[in-house]
Amino acid sequence: MARGLDHIVHAVRDLDAAGAAYESLGFTVGARNRHPWGTHNRIVQLPGFFIELLAVAEPERIPAPGPRAPSFGAFNRDFLARGEGFSMLVLESRDAAGDAEAFRASGIGDFDVFRFEREGRKADGETGKVAFSLAFAADPQPARAGFFTCQQHWPENFWDPALQRHRNGARAVAGVVLVAENPTDHHIFLSAFVGERDLEATSAGLTVHTPRGEIQVMDPAAFRIHFGVEPPSVAEGLRIAALRLAVGERDEAEAALAAAGPVSERMGRLVVPPARAHGATLVFEPAARGRG
Repeated sequence: MARGLDHIVHAVRDLDAAGAAYESLGFTVGARNRHPWGTHNRIVQLPGFFIELLAVAEPERIPAPGPRAPSFGAFNRDFLARGEGFSMLVLESRDAAGDAEAFRASGIGDFDVFRFEREGRKADGETGKVAFSLAFAADPQPARAGFFTCQQHWPENFWDPALQRHRNGARAVAGVVLVAENPTDHHIFLSAFVGERDLEATSAGLTVHTPRGEIQVMDPAAFRIHFGVEPPSVAEGLRIAALRLAVGERDEAEAALAAAGPVSERMGRLVVPPARAHGATLVFEPAARGRG
């Protein structure tokens, strides 16, 4: 069964400043959470999907990676050494151990499942234990991006409808846009990672339709045409460039975004450039008919 989008990691140097930037764009941003390996995060929730604003707050606690044990903290520390932006793409998992076996069989990963727990806090201040099991994958082609699936063990303690209401009208994830010099080089990896054989090839690149949102891979020129902003450099390989968000009312979104600064329009979408969003491109577009 194909895996839908679960969340995206937005690596930032100053977590409070990034949280304030997202709030100025009309998002509801959760409280600070702490990982035992030195990273802290704040969460922006949508139904079934979230943005993880992540900073390295305690670098002395970050463990070194092992042959079968990627270090989440070390990856994001090294990513931030070269700039802020979207660092990792995460898909939903119903069985992290099964995902790890599938990735091993497909030749896109040979890693142990990583499980951890932390305290979660809802909008009303209520706390509860949340736990996650992660199955990592690796694109054999050059990529400056991380990939894994995430299985939640107590989702009722994590998801909070109060945190999913945003002044900008964002109501769902529409897709994630990657950039690469040659998008088709990543066809085999994405097919195995998503668990979807049928990928759509277009003049702009590749599109994978998942149960929750699309994954697109464009070359840099196509990205500029579609979004009117400069993509991240692909000198080191595939990058995660933009997050597409579905909104209910365009006027509501435009008013919320413009209150914090100028916003551009491209192909019927509202685009917040990397300079306003800590190295990431945020795209707001009308919700597809039937989307919640």
